[in-house]
Amino acid sequence: MIRFQAGERAALVLLVRRYQGPLFNFAMRHLQNPSAAEEVVQDAFVRVVQSAAEFKREARFSTWVYTIVRNLCIDQIRKRTLRKHPSLDESKRGAEGDGPTLGEQTADRKADVERQAGSSEIRERMMEAVGGLPDEQREVFLLREVSNLPFKEIAKIVGVPENTVKSRMRYALERLQEALRDFEEYARALR
Repeated sequence: MIRFQAGERAALVLLVRRYQGPLFNFAMRHLQNPSAAEEVVQDAFVRVVQSAAEFKREARFSTWVYTIVRNLCIDQIRKRTLRKHPSLDESKRGAEGDGPTLGEQTADRKADVERQAGSSEIRERMMEAVGGLPDEQREVFLLREVSNLPFKEIAKIVGVPENTVKSRMRYALERLQEALRDFEEYARALR
């Protein structure tokens, strides 16, 4: 980012390559809509370019850009709740059940049918459980488990003390453990 601030345009290409995928995954988990997530990431990089002069050298770029994406996701969710009709960009998969789910797209093709059915059910329950977490807990869980960010950086992104982030993570894990308790024996059998 410092090189981009100094006028080196190629540095922006490197930043986009490095962060585009993880930021998309983060936005996708928040928004559950690929086109909305893609739009958020594009908007984030537009804001990076527009606000390059505001970036402070003592801050980490990842913290700054994740904060931008988080805020854009919050804006999208607010717009969605205010909208009286479904978005034209929204996938029909959620409403009508057609089209492959995220779990189906990443399923192991070599797994046997029984195991595949079980893992599909677990994946679905896991996604439901994560989706059912309160917003603050889900956000911390996704930043930690999907984006692999340290608690200190998550605290900066979310704007709360690090201990608050840790407690939100603990509560999220407790809720997920409770929601997925039915699969505990199944998981032991797979070991």
